[in-house]
Amino acid sequence: MLTILLAGPRGFCAGVNMAIETLETALRLYGRPVHVFHEIVHNKHVVERFTREGAVFVDRVEDVPEGGVLLFSAHGVAPEVRRVAAERRLTAIDATCPLVTKGHLEAIRYASAGFRIILIGHEGHDEVIGTMGQAPTAFTLVETEADVDRLPLASGERLAYLTQTTLSVDDASRIIARLKERFPDIVGPPKDDICYATQNRQEAVRLLAEGADVVLVIGSRNSSNSQRLAELAAEGGRLARLIDGPAEIDPGWFRGDDTVLITAGASAPEDVVQECVAWLRNRFGATVEERSIREEQVYFPLPKELRSAAAVRLPSL
Repeated sequence: MLTILLAGPRGFCAGVNMAIETLETALRLYGRPVHVFHEIVHNKHVVERFTREGAVFVDRVEDVPEGGVLLFSAHGVAPEVRRVAAERRLTAIDATCPLVTKGHLEAIRYASAGFRIILIGHEGHDEVIGTMGQAPTAFTLVETEADVDRLPLASGERLAYLTQTTLSVDDASRIIARLKERFPDIVGPPKDDICYATQNRQEAVRLLAEGADVVLVIGSRNSSNSQRLAELAAEGGRLARLIDGPAEIDPGWFRGDDTVLITAGASAPEDVVQECVAWLRNRFGATVEERSIREEQVYFPLPKELRSAAAVRLPSL
């Protein structure tokens, strides 16, 4: 009989919960449409749900009608985006994850002190674009140790490093070690930039996959942290699949006595996890065991500007 191990922690992190609650509240407060700069979080189901409820996702601030409502996604934005939003007299609501904002403030601090900033991250990711936008002339992006070896930096240049919050902990550690080996005087933030939820979900997969034959990671393909979970499971020699939901499950992945570890990226809804569990129970008569390595108690409040507006117009909030 198939055995399902449900990894914990999994699914929504505090930043995603805050961003989703922010958009829900904005729709109640302002009505349709509420425009969102990029996807609110990187998950197909979340984006489709909010599209049905009246959110409009845009990649250019200029696509928002003047005087409209614009919400900045959990991944953060560059100051230029805020400038254009103000110029167009938009009601701007900032749902940036506070841990991403922490990286923005570090970037501004290093750039103001004259440092060249090496950002470890994935080119084109919304968070990376927003972080580099805090000080565009100060940043150099690296994705691999080989990128570090190719850095053409001037002699005596003051260097600092930052990391995208959703990276593989192991990959980031290797790249940071290579930076420190090549540039012994490089400085970094006093506290790790990779977020608590990313680290916890990766640790759960690393520990729990040892007792599994197959690992299913629930998450969308444009979700960096979900991709890292699948890669981590595959590195451990397990059959690992990143899926958006039960429609993508292939019964040929399983034998009747397999143990299947199920986890979810930080932007994947729990109801989709449960749909995948139900699919395996119906198809294979699977039993389910919860396996949690750590409890998470982190909570981020709604953006201040939204709390103030809601207090007046939605007193029951």
